[in-house]
Amino acid sequence: MRAALLQFTSGDDPEENLARLRPLVAQAAAGGAQLLCTPEVTNCVAPRARLHEVATNEARDPVLAGLREEAARHGLWIALGSLAIRPDDGDGRLANRSFLLDPSGAIAARYDKIHMFDVDVSAAETWRESQGFRPGDRAVVARTPLAALGLAICYDLRFPHLFRTLAQAGAQVLLVPAAFTRPTGEAHWETLLRARAIETGSFVLAAAQTGTHASGATIRHTHGHSLAVAPWGEVLADAGREPGLTLVDLDLAQVEEARARIPALRHDRSFAAPA
Repeated sequence: MRAALLQFTSGDDPEENLARLRPLVAQAAAGGAQLLCTPEVTNCVAPRARLHEVATNEARDPVLAGLREEAARHGLWIALGSLAIRPDDGDGRLANRSFLLDPSGAIAARYDKIHMFDVDVSAAETWRESQGFRPGDRAVVARTPLAALGLAICYDLRFPHLFRTLAQAGAQVLLVPAAFTRPTGEAHWETLLRARAIETGSFVLAAAQTGTHASGATIRHTHGHSLAVAPWGEVLADAGREPGLTLVDLDLAQVEEARARIPALRHDRSFAAPA
């Protein structure tokens, strides 16, 4: 299968982001991509107040509607990395939700980010994702004619048991759309992605936000370096820091080969926790 990683710099206006996304979908299709992967929060990167101002439910989100049109127009699968969506659950917080769109434009799968980025990167950089987003509670494997896709988002990457669960449920390709900060990206991004691929014998496709995102007086920088990693841990593609598309061909036979050589997914043993 041929996949396209879309590295993007989302702004704080979903309609403007959609206008920039449409020609990139066409470019991916023209390049022979069967699956297009977009980053986390494709519809809007902005402070919490602005996110709550523009976020809507699924039926009204312009980026979701527009990319459903593009999937149908070009006949390709789109892994819409995530959108900031207003769920109808009465919580009051948003959902950080991935959508898998099939070649007819229908929604084939949804996944709500489970692990919230509540961290203190430094004295000057703190994040409390759980204040604006409520976490999901269910892992998702989407079985498609291309491959079985395990869905995850950004900070989920630091929780290897999630990826092991996805692989043991049949996932061959793990999707990790992200908006990694520059300090954590430079230190950990590639290492973590390669580790998840090696541990599970899976391909990993990680489409990333990149560059400078300005919203009012707030400026945010993201790491970029969208990566494709093979089941044995080799980096197949690294998009660097510039926005754009990266095409990569995946031979799914490598998944079975890696898992046959190191069948660790079948070697779990129960054990007692330390006293």
